[in-house]
Amino acid sequence: QVQLVESGGGLVQPGDSLRLSCVASGLALSQYTVGWFRQAPGKDREFVGVVRKSGGNTYYYADSVKGRFTISRDDAKDTVWLHMNRLNPEDTALYYCAAGRPILSAIRDDTVYRYRGQGIQVTVSS
Repeated sequence: QVQLVESGGGLVQPGDSLRLSCVASGLALSQYTVGWFRQAPGKDREFVGVVRKSGGNTYYYADSVKGRFTISRDDAKDTVWLHMNRLNPEDTALYYCAAGRPILSAIRDDTVYRYRGQGIQVTVSS
């Protein structure tokens, strides 16, 4: 059974940093494109960033997080991280990772990913 499990969320203050982890079991995550998405209460799901597996690794980010968030992966550990810096209240959301093999034009659409974690809450508040 394939599982993606996120961890590392929590309550932080504006300006703080967090690192979310996405760990896979039953799946060689190293072979997949892994995206991060978030959903705030009352809002649509939002693309955050993705590491696309196509030969090497290529990274794409939403404009709202570019320069603050980065994704990294350790293929030997089947783990992908979302490093979040300079967090602000607008970053408050349920964050989840998803794995799949979407075509480039679809990487921002979480519905095309085959596997998805349950999500982890990130709350940014003073």
